[in-house]
Amino acid sequence: MHNVHMDIEWPQVSARTKELIRAGAQLILDPPEPWVEQLHEASLSGARMRAVAEDPVLAAGTRRTNWANTSRWALHNIDSPGERVPAQLTPEIMLATHDLVRRGLDEASLDAFRTAQSVAWRLWMDICFGLTTDPAELRELLDVTSLSISTFIDDTVTAMSEQMRAEREELARGTHARRREAVTLVLEGAPIPSARAEAQLGYRLAGPHISVVLWSATPDAAPDLEAAADILARSAEATTRLTVTASATSWWLWLPVDGLGAPDLSSLPDVRVSAGRPGTDVDGFRSSHFQAMTTQRRHARLGATRQIVHYDDIRLVSLLTSDTAAGDDFVTDTLGDLADADPDLIETLRTWIRLQCNTSRTAEVLYTHRNTVIRRLDRADDLLPRPLADTVVDVAAALEVLRWRE
Repeated sequence: MHNVHMDIEWPQVSARTKELIRAGAQLILDPPEPWVEQLHEASLSGARMRAVAEDPVLAAGTRRTNWANTSRWALHNIDSPGERVPAQLTPEIMLATHDLVRRGLDEASLDAFRTAQSVAWRLWMDICFGLTTDPAELRELLDVTSLSISTFIDDTVTAMSEQMRAEREELARGTHARRREAVTLVLEGAPIPSARAEAQLGYRLAGPHISVVLWSATPDAAPDLEAAADILARSAEATTRLTVTASATSWWLWLPVDGLGAPDLSSLPDVRVSAGRPGTDVDGFRSSHFQAMTTQRRHARLGATRQIVHYDDIRLVSLLTSDTAAGDDFVTDTLGDLADADPDLIETLRTWIRLQCNTSRTAEVLYTHRNTVIRRLDRADDLLPRPLADTVVDVAAALEVLRWRE
């Protein structure tokens, strides 16, 4: 187990100091009641411990753990005075960490043991001063036990922190499993009551939704997917979100909004996002997700490099490429040599069609001269198998397919 004091050299303890430590440890096991109350009061004091102190179950668990730790240190020093006391996850500690995690508290709640340590040290010094008046004996006694107490608390807090992380991971797995099950039932149209589904999802099914699929080709994708989900939620000004782990490298996300805004994912270059259209209530929850999944499949199949793709962006291309071979034939038959032409030529034609064949407006958008646009359009017309004037709709569709293959 990781330990902050693992590399220290434990001191050699004299026989006399061992005798004094054993005598003091025996006194600890039968403490006066005010001594115990001071220990518990200190452990539950401070602003960071308010949530624990105000919860009767957590407060009682902290008291039990305090005394379990104190007793363990004392018993070990009766049996092996002056030796390092190994941390042990006693039943009291296991129950305490379980309760803390289930109430959403983190490692800050372990401050109780640091605070209790300072009080325990003062009380231990009182015991030590009653055991001997010899300065040399007292110095060694205090030096050894100071190291012993601080190391034991550090080791115990480290062990509890690791246990809390394990508890959180286990809780998350259980939560994700229940959430995934509820999402599957909703998506399949199972007769699950909305109230029950919402309770399991932690997300309202009534109202607007937009569904997103996030994925990455990198194996350790979870941190990037989490960061991307945060960026999307902030961009959409969503106050809540529903996240389901579809796989190790893919997440499903729902936001209770009508649109994603303009998220900037440039800091996460390996993440890809496919979004469905906004929908409403349970039907919208389903339809937006299925659209996002369709968009992801087309996005991946076309090898598109765009980071964020919406269903409406790829809807036409999806229809045209549902049969890949037929889609390839359509592009070749429609564009001919233009498919392999200079990118500036293709972009000029694409922009001209998008702007309703307005040459002057195309020149403005492309920041080029009108005559340059005319020359490029003439050149494009020469490369097409059939005149542009007769095939402008087909050419526009073929150029859209070509764009998603770039």
